[in-house]
Amino acid sequence: MIVVTGAAGFIGSCLISKLNQEHFNDLILVDDFSKTEKSANFISKRFTAQIHRNDFFSWLNENHRFVEFIFHIGARTDTAEFNVEIFNTLNLNYSKTIWEKCVEFGLPLIYASSAATYGDGQKGYDDQHSLVESLIPLNPYGESKNDFDKWVLKQEKKPYFWAGFKFFNVYGPNEYHKKRMASVIFHSFHQIKSTGKMKLFRSHRPDFKDGEQKRDFVYVKDVISVLYYFMRLRKHSAIYNLGTGAARTFLDLTKNTFKAMNVSENIEFIDTPLDIRDKYQYFTEANIAKLREAGYFAPFYSLENGIEDYVKNYLLTGKYF
Repeated sequence: MIVVTGAAGFIGSCLISKLNQEHFNDLILVDDFSKTEKSANFISKRFTAQIHRNDFFSWLNENHRFVEFIFHIGARTDTAEFNVEIFNTLNLNYSKTIWEKCVEFGLPLIYASSAATYGDGQKGYDDQHSLVESLIPLNPYGESKNDFDKWVLKQEKKPYFWAGFKFFNVYGPNEYHKKRMASVIFHSFHQIKSTGKMKLFRSHRPDFKDGEQKRDFVYVKDVISVLYYFMRLRKHSAIYNLGTGAARTFLDLTKNTFKAMNVSENIEFIDTPLDIRDKYQYFTEANIAKLREAGYFAPFYSLENGIEDYVKNYLLTGKYF
């Protein structure tokens, strides 16, 4: 039995598809399944049971002997939410309990951290453990993820294998429900489809031209390949960056979306809203040296190939992964 929390969400549901592809069908899906807009993400998947997240710990107490592995992907991911108590409950404390249960029952664990832990990037994007305490996230979501990373590194009792992954800018199928928190590519596709053009934030810094702000955009199919690799490996416990290691511009992203849609480019620049301007990231790029040192050598999708696959095989057709 393999447990996946956040199973109805974007990355969690894609992970279930990957596990099904690899003939892992005895899966326990953990989430709040009352949100019907997510139901299409998992309805066609093969699994054993759905457990509401509030009931998961009592279920685990009774069934832990049957569990082989836990993927803890579930979290409140809204970067515009500023109610700290929500993040303390759903992200920090829930994750601590999962960790403690894995220690108690001898279960291996992979959990989702976030590149939001790096804040504005002034301290770089290096996943060395010695830097975790000094990171300053820009919002309560990032703080909750970093607080858990810090807590993990202080624990004397650990699962026999554990790994945390700092997801960078993940995009891809099964994010239809995410609305404003969906990827820039998702929003670009729909804006181009409805208006024939794409609006990008102009630069408010002299060292960046308009549209040349950069992010490390990583395709969800690469993310789940990494998670699957470490589930099979079960060595080199650590916190890892999970990005491509190659930052790309928003212009690159937008032009490739137009191309994949077979629509002529029409890009307009608008001012970054004042309420987010001072917290806007101009550059993110994962240092993935530790990931490579752990033996993950598979190439990542290029931005061009990822967008082409996402747009043509999912967004244009409405299909799920």
